[in-house]
Amino acid sequence: MSLLTAERIKLLSTRSPWWCGLLAIVLPVGFTVLLATQVNPTNAPGFEFTPAATQGTASLGRAVVMVLAALAVTSEYRFGTIRSTFQAAPQRVAALLAKSAVVVVLTAVIGAVVGFGSWAVFRALHSGPDLDLVTAADWRSVAGEVLVFALTGALALGVGILVRQTAGAVAILLVYALLVEGLIGVIPKVGRDIQHWMPFFAADRFLGIRDGGDDLQNLPLGPWAYLAYFAAITVVVLGAGIFAAVRRDA
Repeated sequence: MSLLTAERIKLLSTRSPWWCGLLAIVLPVGFTVLLATQVNPTNAPGFEFTPAATQGTASLGRAVVMVLAALAVTSEYRFGTIRSTFQAAPQRVAALLAKSAVVVVLTAVIGAVVGFGSWAVFRALHSGPDLDLVTAADWRSVAGEVLVFALTGALALGVGILVRQTAGAVAILLVYALLVEGLIGVIPKVGRDIQHWMPFFAADRFLGIRDGGDDLQNLPLGPWAYLAYFAAITVVVLGAGIFAAVRRDA
């Protein structure tokens, strides 16, 4: 418990997590408001007014959450405070698991605010039964952001532990999430098949978010299987980071 308290104090006593958390909420919710004011059944006949559609901008928040999670560990390596952490807690695995737990809880809370906030503002501007949270799929689309944000934070933390440098970790995470997965999809013949196994593609399919190119019924995995796949990738990356931290000098 003392490790969790120490990691919570370290993370929340600096400004960057607060600013990142605020930005991770404001960006997706703000763009959802903008989207909601621009679409209606008349000028956007192909737009689906469903709970899943209200989460289309959540990826912006997840991008900021990755920066937050990476900074949680790379800033310690940058300023050398990670050495003090490991001296106070010689069991590095326990210390890093405590840090992971704090990051996961924080990012899960952000995910809850983003998910329900985006849905609420969209529904306030477009009232109708199609946007009600009725089915299990509707709840998964909105409440599922809690799990997706938490796993995204853990994944980014693992990358941060592996890379150790803020600029490098942030560049890898953002370039991959915002650019690489999309470019893979345009590779002739095999691009779409490869993209079906990308981690953030899996996260979006769990939420029921369409990307305009696939029928959700014709994908290789179902929603919960895609979440399990995303979780498995996260565990591998975070585990690799912790293993590397134990083997290397701080």
